[in-house]
This record gives sequence, structure tokens and C-alpha cells, in this order.
Amino acid sequence: MVTVSLCMIVKNEAEVLGRCLESVAGLTDEIIIVDTGSADGTKEVAARFTDRIYEFAWTDDFSAARNYAFSLAEMDYCLWLDADDILLPPDRERFQALKETLSPTTSVVMAKYNTGFDAAGNVSFSYYRERLIKNRAGFWWKGAVHEAIEPAGEMVYAEFAVTHRKTRLSDPNRNLHIYEKLLSQGVTLEPRQQFYYGRELFDHQRYEEALRVFGEFLAEGQGWRENNIDACRLRALCLEHLNRYDEAAPALLQSFVYDRPRAEICCELGRWFFQRDDCKTAAYWYAMALLCPQDAQTGAFVFPDCCGYLPCLQLCVCFSRLGDQEQAERMNELAALFKPDSPEVLHNRAWFQGRKGV
Repeated sequence: MVTVSLCMIVKNEAEVLGRCLESVAGLTDEIIIVDTGSADGTKEVAARFTDRIYEFAWTDDFSAARNYAFSLAEMDYCLWLDADDILLPPDRERFQALKETLSPTTSVVMAKYNTGFDAAGNVSFSYYRERLIKNRAGFWWKGAVHEAIEPAGEMVYAEFAVTHRKTRLSDPNRNLHIYEKLLSQGVTLEPRQQFYYGRELFDHQRYEEALRVFGEFLAEGQGWRENNIDACRLRALCLEHLNRYDEAAPALLQSFVYDRPRAEICCELGRWFFQRDDCKTAAYWYAMALLCPQDAQTGAFVFPDCCGYLPCLQLCVCFSRLGDQEQAERMNELAALFKPDSPEVLHNRAWFQGRKGV
């Protein structure tokens, strides 16, 4: 059986670090905690689980800190987690099963990262990340922020997932500050970092700047396919925020240059036509979303609702406005298969029953 080093970088995470480490207790063969300047008792919490606690002077570079943590690992594979990550009980079992059966020739294990949840706790946003990395095999973190290891060699897609459970907001300006510091120093952002810089600008509602950065990113033609597709989606949202509505649909359609349609893009096109009271065309795009194969292993950001619940619900509304109440009710019941307790589904069901005099 392979051995695993848990390698974490932390700062002021006393509130959540214990929860994280308890969720993986017994699964790893050593725990390495690299503290980057805590002042809240984080190291005391870590000491309950390991004596491998180190300090690293923070330099606004997440990759530097993570690479240092990995350099201290002595086991076959390095596992990384953030302090507000956990493994839920079913995922603990899946992780242990993987550990017992993993071939030592594997270079990287990819695992789903669940980071967004709806009111009922269902996953609403997820994507695959490199999660277990073969130690001493030439893998290095890159990127001062939104850091990543480029997978190579023999890859395995795991059944376990890591769940991101925030209990408080982190500094919303930290990542943007790091990017702007790099740019002020004359650093040229490589394509992945350029894409994430655009996302930071978008999240800070700096839509004109985000639009420019995404445009430059796409024009340079060096981006990863999934980032290109998402940049088209975000460009469209920027244009809407800037009241340049007519330009949003062409921005979405540009994504088809990079690969087959994604459900997320089709839902955005459906919304674009729906807002213009063109329910017939909107219905076409929502129906297309249902036909798009969901392949989370592409590494794309996935909004599961766009693959089922959302297009079904919107098709219900479209067909109702087009006068086809029977089809509308059918689509509402299809939406119910994805979210039986959805307030929207229940509201629509009551409306259809009332219409029938039930």
C-alpha cells in the first residue's frame, strides 16, 4: 500500500484546522503543517495532530509556500488540503480504498473539489483538481495565486471528493492585490494566471477591466480550452453588466470555436433569449443544455444545475408562455427529479393543479 504525506499551508485557521485534520485522521502517514504567520493559536491546534510544524515567511506567493511544504514530505505521495476543506465520511472510505489499491506507477490522482452548495446542501459547483501527487517526481506548484500543479504521466480519477466548507469570508482583496503587485513589478502573467486575474476583476465588479483582460487572454490563443470557454461566458456577463446586451450572445457563441457546446453556455444563451421574450429560441437552448454530455473530468468548472434542474425549470416557463401547458407541466416534473423539494417546482406544481381545479 502506498504512503501519503498530508501537506498543508495555513495562517490564522484555528477555527477550522481541527475540523479538517479530524476528517482525515488515520488516512495519512504523516502530517506536515507549514504556518505562514498565524497569530490565533493555529499552531496549537496543529500540535494536537502532528509535531511536523514549520514556519515559512509569507511572500505573497502560494506556490512558494506549497512547494516548501511538499519538500518536507517523506512519503510516496503528497496530499494537499486547505484548512477549510474536509473529507465527508463516505469520501474517507473512498480515499482509504484508493490508497489500498493505488498503483505506485500513478503520477497524479485527480479528485473532485466540491466548493459550491445550494440551500439544501446539494453541490452546485465543482471541478477536478490534482489532489495526490507522486513525491519527488518533478512536480512543482506554479502561480503566485490560484496555484496549480500541471498533471502529467499516469493519471487516475478518484471516486473520493474534497468538500470545501468555509465558516468565514477570507480577505476578498488578497488575490487581486497579489496580481496587481506582480503587474506593477513588470511581471507578465502566463495564460492561466491571466485568466484568473480576469476572474478576480470580474468578482470585484471591475467589468471594463475584466472584459479587456479576457479579450487579451483569448486573442493571444495560448489558454487552456476550458479556461477559454469560461472566459467567453464571463465576457458575456461583463457585457451585460455594462449594458452592452446585444454583444453578450456573440461572446457566448464564440465558445463554440473551442469545443462542443457546454450546458452552462447553453443555459446562458437560453437566458439571453428569454430576457428578450423569445421563448421559442430560449427553449431551444435550454433543450440543448439537456443534451450536453456532462464530463467533469475535463477539469472544467461545472454547475450541475445547468445539466438538468435549471433547463427543465426554464423549459417549464417557456412552454407555459408559449401556451403548451401539458409540456410545461411535464418539464416541471422533470425538474422535480433533480430537486424534489425545490420551492419553484412546488409552486409550479400547485399552479398546474389549481389550473386543473385539483
